[in-house]
Amino acid sequence: MIKLSSVLSIKSVSQVLQHRLMSQNVKERPLSGIKVLDLTRIIAGPYCTQILGDLGADVYKIERLGAGDECRQWGPPFINGTDTSVYFASVNRNKKSICVDFHTENGRKVIYDLAEKCDVLVENFLPGKLDKYKIGYDDLKKVAPHLIYCSITGYGNKGPYSNRPGYDQIAAARGGFLHITGPKDGEPVKCGVAITDVCTGLYAHGAIMAALLQRNKTKRGQKIDCNLLSTQLSVLINIGGNYLNAGIEAERLGTSHASLVPYEAFPTKDGYLTICCGSNSQFADFCKRLNVPELINDKRFDTNPHRVENRDSLTPILRKIFKEKTKEELCEIFEGASFPYGPLNTLAEAFDDKHVKEIGIVKTLTHEKLGSIKVVGSPVVYSENENIEYTPIPLLGEHTTEVLTNVLNYDNKKIEELKNLKVIQ
Repeated sequence: MIKLSSVLSIKSVSQVLQHRLMSQNVKERPLSGIKVLDLTRIIAGPYCTQILGDLGADVYKIERLGAGDECRQWGPPFINGTDTSVYFASVNRNKKSICVDFHTENGRKVIYDLAEKCDVLVENFLPGKLDKYKIGYDDLKKVAPHLIYCSITGYGNKGPYSNRPGYDQIAAARGGFLHITGPKDGEPVKCGVAITDVCTGLYAHGAIMAALLQRNKTKRGQKIDCNLLSTQLSVLINIGGNYLNAGIEAERLGTSHASLVPYEAFPTKDGYLTICCGSNSQFADFCKRLNVPELINDKRFDTNPHRVENRDSLTPILRKIFKEKTKEELCEIFEGASFPYGPLNTLAEAFDDKHVKEIGIVKTLTHEKLGSIKVVGSPVVYSENENIEYTPIPLLGEHTTEVLTNVLNYDNKKIEELKNLKVIQ
């Protein structure tokens, strides 16, 4: 019979051990120990796998022999006079590059072996393309039933467009985004970054995280399908909802907002300053600070629906006031305001901003051959991960031998044979 004191003692020891374990792992990133087989290139897929790498996953980037990811050549600019583009560097940190020709039987065997060791596979080939090489989901789940297989395409795996290649701007055009972006009565304007690609990568990353949680319950992997067009339609949010529920066709409004007024970038003496009044109390604060309190109770502007209806009357009044002052003068007037505001910065001004410097989001990575590379780090902060470390982008095939040796336990003879057969590089 165990005495109560002994039970308490055992419980105390257990608590101490648990505390020590938690203390030891406090710096361990959320996905430490998770292995990702990355068969992606260009932007959406690599952006997804970079996020997984930032979170601590081991990401093995499979690239074509001799050429690699097409994005490596998407320049200028290139990094420090090398042949590796800055574009590639923006979405491929925290990865290891392995060159494998999976068109060959020996190359497929390498992919099978890696799939068995990995938790996640991400690819962005046309639907059915990898099935031809016997490394599609149906083939890989036979050798790795635990594998979470995420496919990123332009249009998904069904429908009349499914076999078409998909790029960010094409999805943005077909999905209505270009129709709503640009100056009023002007031509459509492309977003300054490949935002549809980025959002698809984010969706894919979130789906993979959910699938990893589900696998803890089911002990089985699954296939995830993400595509650019569906993502683009999903991020239309209220603008899409306005059409679906009220039949309102969207229009281009420049920096203005369809449902909130004032909410736009106003020209000043030396640039633009953006403000947003999302409530009547914010609008009242805004008017008082600009010394036009008479606008608060003006029946044309006393509620947001009235302001939206009469934006063409209100906007010229505000623009005249803004044009008489500099951005700095307006920022001083708005200091401590209840409504959000901010200058329209150039990239130089954005990265030189005192707040951006204080949060330290810009990181400098050093590669022994590529030199120093500056990147924008993860925007997410975890209380249990104070010092996230980043590794620089890999050279083409830089880690082939290392991964095949350390992860797959291939011996030197086998690796040399594969190199001689031009299966790996």
